[in-house]
Amino acid sequence: MDQEKKITLKEMCEQFDVTPRTLRHYEYIELLQPQKVGRTRYYGHREFARLKLVLRGRRFGFPLEEVRQWLLLYDADPQNRTQTEAWIKMSGDQIAELEGRLVELTETIQELQNLHQAALDNLAAQDV
Repeated sequence: MDQEKKITLKEMCEQFDVTPRTLRHYEYIELLQPQKVGRTRYYGHREFARLKLVLRGRRFGFPLEEVRQWLLLYDADPQNRTQTEAWIKMSGDQIAELEGRLVELTETIQELQNLHQAALDNLAAQDV
């Protein structure tokens, strides 16, 4: 995206496959700060980059408040050291959380597969 070009809310929604409600919510909780001309919102390079980070954070399972706090660190430290240190901690914690969920999901899937097979075996035994 050209740094000087501004796009509308509709274009931003199309670009990122999000709803206008989502963008307005992100604006409300101060994740995005589009330029407003009357009732029209215009999104520039900064909002484009921030939305990419927000959506990536959501995909990784971070709460929006954590993403917001992390983005605030960039504004406070343009050299990114504080933000990078925070990211290392946040991402390490999230990796541990996701790995724990993976173990639980694997166990749950195995248990469900066992019950599924037992039900199939039960039906097959009744047909004999």
